[in-house]
Amino acid sequence: MTTEPVEPSPGDAPPQPPAPPAPPAPPQPVAASDAIAPEAVAPDAVVTGTPGAFAPDLLAVGPEPAPRAPRRPRPVLLAVCALVLGVLGGGGVGYAVQAQRPPTPLPPLQVALPSYPAATVDPSAFAAEQPQPLAIDGDLRKLLLTAPEGSKPWGENPDKPSWVSAGELAEHTGDSVREFKDLNSRGFRRAVEVDWQKDDVKYRVSLIQYAPEHASEAKSRAALFRTQPFEKGANGGYKVFDEPSYWADSKEPYYYGHAVAQRGTVVMEVEVFGAKPVTSNALEDLAKQQWERLV
Repeated sequence: MTTEPVEPSPGDAPPQPPAPPAPPAPPQPVAASDAIAPEAVAPDAVVTGTPGAFAPDLLAVGPEPAPRAPRRPRPVLLAVCALVLGVLGGGGVGYAVQAQRPPTPLPPLQVALPSYPAATVDPSAFAAEQPQPLAIDGDLRKLLLTAPEGSKPWGENPDKPSWVSAGELAEHTGDSVREFKDLNSRGFRRAVEVDWQKDDVKYRVSLIQYAPEHASEAKSRAALFRTQPFEKGANGGYKVFDEPSYWADSKEPYYYGHAVAQRGTVVMEVEVFGAKPVTSNALEDLAKQQWERLV
């Protein structure tokens, strides 16, 4: 048998007395603004806890909001309503007034009957009153002279009857800008040209046609120079200049001869450039040949 002390077991320990309960917290003072009026509490509300304290759901209930004042009608809405009512009222009054009036009969339809001359129309007189056709129309290249045998081309100029523009015609003159403006402002329509060179003499024959309403411009172009008639009945003539002129690009002198005539809206021009004075017979003969192809 041993005499060593034995450690006490947990079951052998005497029970501990229970801890005294914590004193309750003193109630917090409630502000006057947070106090809930007695009438705000529902009659069937249940009060728990300490006296004077309400349930949390009752604390969330605030004071009842004041009722909203009635909205006044807007001036624009009133004006629109008044306008609509005025239109409807006016239309109704007008319809009632018009319905009481007797119907007005419409005037009968009156159509003038076609009238015919009593006398028979003379066909020749009627044809004379109609617009006259153009004296010359169609392909002008067929009316132009061709280069004679034994001739050669003159630079880059067309050696066969070809169409040319107003700009190409203007380049033949010394003042091309003025000539170009003059052609387009006077009713230029179209033109054809042929050029050739033979025995150091250069020739140019051209036909310039104006619009039908500018036939007077063709007549004035034909009367530009004081010329001698080359053919009886031809509206134009020819002229040979004794003093030499000069080429603009090389300042080389040349002698000039010019023939012009007009038929309808077409102006015929024949120009001769020679290193020696141009003979009038050669120019007159060439102008006659071209004029015969126009008549």
